[in-house]
Amino acid sequence: MARISQLALAACLALAASALHTNAFTAVPSRTLVTTRNQPLFLSSTESKSSSLKRLPESAVELTLHIPAAATSAAYDKVLSEVSKKVSIPGFRKGAKIPPQVIENAWSKNGGKRGLKTMAINELAGELIESALKGEHDLEPIGQPSLVTPAEQLAESFTPGEELDLVLKCDVWPEIQWKQVEGKEKPYVGLKGSYKRKPFNQAAFDAAMRDLLERYAKLEQYDDASHALTTGDACKVNMVGYMATPDGEKGEPLPNAASGDDVEVILGEGRYMEGLVEGLEGGKVGETKTVKVRFPAALKNKELAGKEAIFDVEILSASRRSLPELTDEFANQVREGLTVDLLKEELRKAVDSQDAQEYMGARNAALGKALSEIIDVEVPDTLVTNQAREKYALMMTDMRDNGMADEDIKKMINPENFIKYKDIEKPDIVRDFKISMAVDEIARLENIQVPAYQVEEQIQSLKDQAAKDGQSTDDMDNEQMRRKVESTLERRMVYDLLADEADLEVEYVNEDEFDEALMEKLAQESLQREQEAEQASEGKQQDDVVATAAVVEEEVSETVTVQDSAVSTDESEANPSSEEIDASKYDGMDQEEKAFNILKDLGMVELHADPDSPDFDPSLYADEEED
Repeated sequence: MARISQLALAACLALAASALHTNAFTAVPSRTLVTTRNQPLFLSSTESKSSSLKRLPESAVELTLHIPAAATSAAYDKVLSEVSKKVSIPGFRKGAKIPPQVIENAWSKNGGKRGLKTMAINELAGELIESALKGEHDLEPIGQPSLVTPAEQLAESFTPGEELDLVLKCDVWPEIQWKQVEGKEKPYVGLKGSYKRKPFNQAAFDAAMRDLLERYAKLEQYDDASHALTTGDACKVNMVGYMATPDGEKGEPLPNAASGDDVEVILGEGRYMEGLVEGLEGGKVGETKTVKVRFPAALKNKELAGKEAIFDVEILSASRRSLPELTDEFANQVREGLTVDLLKEELRKAVDSQDAQEYMGARNAALGKALSEIIDVEVPDTLVTNQAREKYALMMTDMRDNGMADEDIKKMINPENFIKYKDIEKPDIVRDFKISMAVDEIARLENIQVPAYQVEEQIQSLKDQAAKDGQSTDDMDNEQMRRKVESTLERRMVYDLLADEADLEVEYVNEDEFDEALMEKLAQESLQREQEAEQASEGKQQDDVVATAAVVEEEVSETVTVQDSAVSTDESEANPSSEEIDASKYDGMDQEEKAFNILKDLGMVELHADPDSPDFDPSLYADEEED
């Protein structure tokens, strides 16, 4: 078995292991109701619908359909009519009215009358279950319903034209229930949590405050013309520049834009091109100083960038600069009504805004964890299975990308391995789904709406990026993109709202203790979740991923999916048994370690000795290296 990059596996395997991510649950179907006929096909307008409902764990229900005699007769007649169009019976033209007994005999290879009755039972269930759930019980079905008793078995006692009770199991869209929090009308206000981030950049804050004070500096001209310029002073000068020759002499005159009259120069470090301030220090009013400088390498004018020059600088005046004291009076001068404390707070946020992006994933993880503890939602097994299947397929795809042969991958894809994997990942999937539902519900309750111009700006940004990457934007589904972009921006607004009103404890960790790689990973995962919602274009990059995963996804689906018929038999007891795996054993592990241990416990990777260990025997791996 080929060795696999643990880090690459972790990227797909532990998608939900750390931060909450604005679009955490990718397999949530839309709750948009499907328009159905007012009256089911097998019920006349005079027949009332009748069903009884029993609630089951994990947002499942057991529905008993009480089907009248006329409906069972109509269903069987429909099956006979459809079959008569498919079979060829001597003496009858296709489509002609054929006696039921003749059709039943002609269908003998497919089960005869029992097979036809089985088809009629499935027709009844498929036709009536959705209208019963939605119309009578106001529930939204998810996934494939299943008959508690197989249709083949029911067919033994089913008589068309007589009443029939059908019992089915089905997952339904869960209801969200907020836990009551004492003293709070809205339980999601004031969420408590904690997260780590690197220390606040105090040096940047001090520099920003100094720059602000510099803007309001007062100038007082020196009366003494013999005053020698020093650091902190300001002066007015006339400047005439020349390119420097290789031997350090004046060469060709510089363009007018590089020279100037009555220019204000503040003697301070890092303000101007290298050498100007140093050359003026000690100068006096009336003197002309010859100053050698070097233009910045990043200068837009490439003819001057990084080049040396010589300036004749005539000092016209000199002034003392004094900075204002940091008081409430000064803050009010910056903006009316502002105090020193408010000024510091605003400046602190402004300075920290860039660094804040690096720990946004950790912040959202803390908020998500707090949300998951105040919401009660029973997550349907259908959604858990779908999400686990996607993640399982991604894991297999990543193995292929790391050089594992398709045949080796296929050997790993079996029901037992999938069930073990699903059991391990289920807590993370359930948590992410609960958080996703909570975020959507908060957006509804708080009437959070994304301004149209922000949506358009983001869409244009995505298109510009696609064009920059060489991807065509002609096939982009603009409407789908708009929905996904709006959803992503809405979720960001919800998290920002929660953060503003939350009671989060931020632990500032010293640089030598701060796991910057982990924070970068959290930020990337959060961004990746958002991009998945934003990338509606299905451009080249997305197509490549889908194409790569197609074979693996198909294999996984064939292994773990129930049959695609409208109604399938409940096969929960037919799933192969698996050893119980305690998912809690992975708690506290980082993503890479968790991914590797899951694979190890599933028998998907072989352990290799550490080549740096003194006990390492390279001969044991000679054959592998040759392969």
